Amino acid sequence: MAIYVITGANRGIGYEYCRQLKERGDTAIAVCRTPSNELKKLGVQVETGIDITSDQSVADLTDRFDGLEIDVLINNAGILQRNTLENLDFESIRQQFEVNALGTLRVTQALLPNLHSDSKVIIMTSRMGSIADNTSGGSYGYRMSKVAVSMAGKSLSHDLKPRGISVGILHPGLVSTRMTGFTSGGITPETSVNGLLERIDALTLETTGTFWHANGEVLPW
Repeated sequence: MAIYVITGANRGIGYEYCRQLKERGDTAIAVCRTPSNELKKLGVQVETGIDITSDQSVADLTDRFDGLEIDVLINNAGILQRNTLENLDFESIRQQFEVNALGTLRVTQALLPNLHSDSKVIIMTSRMGSIADNTSGGSYGYRMSKVAVSMAGKSLSHDLKPRGISVGILHPGLVSTRMTGFTSGGITPETSVNGLLERIDALTLETTGTFWHANGEVLPW
């Protein structure tokens, strides 16, 4: 039974990670600012009041995890705000960088003492952060922050490999969640997390730093 820590676990993909991990017998520890009713009812350990953009809040999390060995850290917390060229809200763009890129790196660095050889770090990014795959423009804050967090994941894969820690950089697919406005063309969180867990289970030091789609496709940078 492995111990998984999942940020942004109150709803959507993060909640589904917790649900499926519990169902298969692993230990899921949900980290969020405010838990949803669904998460409260799930019966997993929930660490609330954690803001990944705050040094002090993340330091509080490390205190709570003192002595805990983490097998898999899933950096799932993220936000999506629409920024067009005609509506460049720079405060919105900064906020997306703070959560999607800097927050992920902050949590990972803070929890390094809890990781061990054979641990895994998962960076939840997006195909919208692929430069080669950008054929439509727009979404400046989200795209730019996801490029940044993917680069952080790639650097982490090199820096952590000597410690025996592998890093997966994962795109969940287009998922029908609140973040995407429950898009009618998206897959369900259940389908997405099924694929994501397959990628995580298969992750090794040989494949560390690879940018994967949940369906197993290797994505272009």
